[in-house]
Amino acid sequence: MKKELLISTLMAAMLATPALAAGDATKGQQVFKQCALCHTNEAGKNKIGPSLFGVIGRKAGTEPGFSYSESMKNFGKTWTPEELDTYLQDPRKLVTGTKMIFPGLKKEDDRQNVIAYLETLK
Repeated sequence: MKKELLISTLMAAMLATPALAAGDATKGQQVFKQCALCHTNEAGKNKIGPSLFGVIGRKAGTEPGFSYSESMKNFGKTWTPEELDTYLQDPRKLVTGTKMIFPGLKKEDDRQNVIAYLETLK
């Protein structure tokens, strides 16, 4: 009986904990340098790509002042760590017709680290 209670308690605690990227935000800041060619980490400042400040939790294609492709505007997803991980593997595969020409981050560690960094931009 005690074993079942312990397992139930641990599972409840895991479910109550907010999901954060498994990566290292400090390492992600270094990976972000690849993104910084087109994106900023500053609120409201767009470059060739939209600002990534506050991207976690934002609906895709909605950063004010940025002209998105129709495919990104119609993507309909909200950027969660999981959705970003999938997108960053191969952006053009997930959102056919996106303006983003970056081929993606092929290493899982790089994706997890940059997502952890993006989670700090609030």
